[in-house]
Amino acid sequence: MIRIGLLGGSFNPAHRGHRAISLAALSALGLDEVWWLVSPGNPLKQGAADMAPFAARMASAQAMARHAPIRPTAIERRLGTRYTVDTLRKLVALRPKHDFIWLMGADNLAQFDQWKGWRDIARTMPIAVIARPGYEGDARASPAMSWLRRHVRPAGQAKNWTKWRLPALVLLRFRLDPTSATRLRAADPAWHRRFAPPRPQPAQPQS
Repeated sequence: MIRIGLLGGSFNPAHRGHRAISLAALSALGLDEVWWLVSPGNPLKQGAADMAPFAARMASAQAMARHAPIRPTAIERRLGTRYTVDTLRKLVALRPKHDFIWLMGADNLAQFDQWKGWRDIARTMPIAVIARPGYEGDARASPAMSWLRRHVRPAGQAKNWTKWRLPALVLLRFRLDPTSATRLRAADPAWHRRFAPPRPQPAQPQS
């Protein structure tokens, strides 16, 4: 069985913080790869004026994942799924020789109860929550955590996640990179232009 960590997000843009937590999760969980699920459109961020085109976000993820066991994917776009719960169910069915674990930041755990079918996500695969500065208190006090708390497994047993009975959640703490996509967009609102495909040159007239 291939052990895969799944990290979903807008990647608007992808940055070194995404790479750092992915590499740390690879080690802590004994993963073969981390797949970045670049979202065609996050239902909780609909209408965001600063959401870059999908092609630019995917290109930024590919550039940031270079030379690492990280695979940016357009799985949700190919499957035609809108919600994480539907994506994960289809992935599990399509890849029976893969063991999957869902990776999420503590900021996402704080609002996890707003996700469609969040309990079903927890019943579909284990979840590894990665601490993020400023969010740990909200995550621990969240409605989702009140339900998940009895399913928390010791971080020292994180590499045994394929043997856990579901639901199962592990809290991981790493030395975190403070890079923020929000701050990157504020510093360079036109960042996506660096990843835009080159415009075709007009045909030269025949002499």
